[in-house]
Amino acid sequence: MSGAGAPTITPDGTGLRVTVVAARWHTTVMDGLVAGALRAVEEAGATVALERVPGTFELPVAAAAAVRGGADAVVALGAVVRGETPHFDYVCQAATAGLTEVSVRTGVPVGFGVLTTDDEAQALDRAGLPGSREDKGAEAAQAAIATALAVRRLAG
Repeated sequence: MSGAGAPTITPDGTGLRVTVVAARWHTTVMDGLVAGALRAVEEAGATVALERVPGTFELPVAAAAAVRGGADAVVALGAVVRGETPHFDYVCQAATAGLTEVSVRTGVPVGFGVLTTDDEAQALDRAGLPGSREDKGAEAAQAAIATALAVRRLAG
């Protein structure tokens, strides 16, 4: 399981504006990811906004708009389950590259909460639902907030 060795991150995000952008595909998985991210942002004391987009492919453009709208950090949530065609590879690569570009070009952290799994069972196991072994929505939010704080410190 990818969670082995994961750090415990409990940032104080007081005063930060965090936008969660989340895909709609795989409703049960996405509901878990969104709930985990919202909970983590609220626990950190940050202000949170949620915007839903049709799918994972649309996350980068929504993340870029969130940055233009004043977000101090963005949490991008999606789920791409491998199918029988190369579509999985194209969507995963485009989302990863697009979200990375948003973060690097703007200097605003994007927490990467995009699940890329072989089947729905793997996605459910990472969605932060009752019985899930991991909560990738919460982890992505915590990482985005902690990185936003680090970027502020580094910028002086």
